Amino acid sequence: MNIDWAALGQVFGVSLVMTVGLVGAFTLGIVGTSPSRDGRSASAVARTGAYAAFAVCAAAVGYGIYLIVA
Repeated sequence: MNIDWAALGQVFGVSLVMTVGLVGAFTLGIVGTSPSRDGRSASAVARTGAYAAFAVCAAAVGYGIYLIVA
């Protein structure tokens, strides 16, 4: 059995970076939609940024599904 360690390391590195990035984008989306500590709702700018972060998450998941299917 011959294992291509360079390719395995590359897959590990890309997976790690993408996982951290996707979790970070989703976290920004959750924080952007949550109310502030004093009970006020999130501002329009925060909600827009949150929706953009959720769109990045959806695009990453869609691209992953595309790579698996194609």
